[in-house]
Amino acid sequence: MTAAEPTTDGTYRDRTFAVEPGGNEVIADEDRHGRPSQLFWTWTSPNLEFATIFVGVLSVAVYGMSFWQALAGLALGTGLGAVAHYFLSARGPRLGVPQMVSGRLAFGFKGNALPAVLMSITAGVGWFATNSVSGAYALAALFGIGPLLGLVIIVLVQTALAFAGHNLVQAFERYAFPVLAVIFAVASVAILMKSHLGAPALEPLVGKGSLGGFLLTVGTAFGYAAGWTPYAADYTRYLPSTVPGRRTGLFAAAGLFLSCTVLEMVGAASVTIGPALSDNPTEAFTGELSSPIAKATLLAIAIGAIAANSINIYSGAMAFVTIGVKLPGHIARALVTAFFGVAGFLVAWWALADAAASYETFLLIIAYWVGPWLGVVLADQYLRRRQAVAGFLYDRSYANWGGLLSFVVGLVGSVLLFSNQEKFTGLVTKAVPALGDITFFVGFLLAGGGYLLFCRSRINSELVAV
Repeated sequence: MTAAEPTTDGTYRDRTFAVEPGGNEVIADEDRHGRPSQLFWTWTSPNLEFATIFVGVLSVAVYGMSFWQALAGLALGTGLGAVAHYFLSARGPRLGVPQMVSGRLAFGFKGNALPAVLMSITAGVGWFATNSVSGAYALAALFGIGPLLGLVIIVLVQTALAFAGHNLVQAFERYAFPVLAVIFAVASVAILMKSHLGAPALEPLVGKGSLGGFLLTVGTAFGYAAGWTPYAADYTRYLPSTVPGRRTGLFAAAGLFLSCTVLEMVGAASVTIGPALSDNPTEAFTGELSSPIAKATLLAIAIGAIAANSINIYSGAMAFVTIGVKLPGHIARALVTAFFGVAGFLVAWWALADAAASYETFLLIIAYWVGPWLGVVLADQYLRRRQAVAGFLYDRSYANWGGLLSFVVGLVGSVLLFSNQEKFTGLVTKAVPALGDITFFVGFLLAGGGYLLFCRSRINSELVAV
């Protein structure tokens, strides 16, 4: 039931300006490098962007929260996502494989194809397009160019970074961090000084009642933060296997939580100043700032979009390779990266005409599948905490259909009962509309509980066998 694990050849190491070879192999000791502390900027830089701000904007402008209600919901949702990110990141150095490869333990080799496809589409196309649009609008407002030209520039830069691979992506996050941190700190202070934090809540555009709006805020913030968890080990697998798991998880979770919570707070505060929704939401946000700060912020929004999307397209390509599609081994990941760059550009081009309308739906749909996926993966990680897993990860015959069943039950059951979308409302939500949308909570609990029920005895037998 076990198979030999393919490993990297030790030639990549810490070379920054080199195309990362291979696809999703185990990282050999000769290629291991870095420190857990670098994960702080790895997960801070990609969240210092406008998409993070807009999560906060939604909580007040759309969900009808006051600033303080929004802040509580945003911190709770982001905190839940950061906790999950901690556990998945911490495991990366020990296994030395991408996050979606380790997912084969919970779903089996073939069963893992479903979450891998969902992740590659979400990251390599969905998030790629979403962030590219905000970056394109920022460049358009900053330099007075057309959004399409701005989009071309953004896509070319971020695709080139991801094509080169892990080390160049990490280097970009490191050097982007101080630039983004300083600019967004200045812009945040300026926004908070103008804001009216005690202003009454606006009339909600979706949902009814403060409970529903609060739960939507939590769900949206969770969807944004937890949307990074299927990537977690992609950026810790190169660390030496001897680094402490706690430090690894802590730096990754801290960077994610701090950057998301602060900018989401600023987004919520900006709505108390003036209108926040427009055809160009980035320009609406920076319109509240003085000219020099506004221009610097537009530049930071563009850089932040590149920081986020270099990670999105890299990990989206990594997930696609994990499906098991046969590609030339030494260039598999790079080829798929180029493909997603083209696909993401086309979707972003289509979305330029309506930048903000579907963002809320997109975030909640991410939470719909990430919630059950996390439930299965974390339950599996708990059950295998004492198990050696070498030999299972690359065995094409290894099956764990209980994991896929738990995921499907959690996903379908939670959506049918609790989703709250314009085109489909769950049965429970129809009866109790004040609930808002708690699909991700229910999906996580259903899938995680199902996995513990269906798979505990199987994993215990594997533990004895190993």
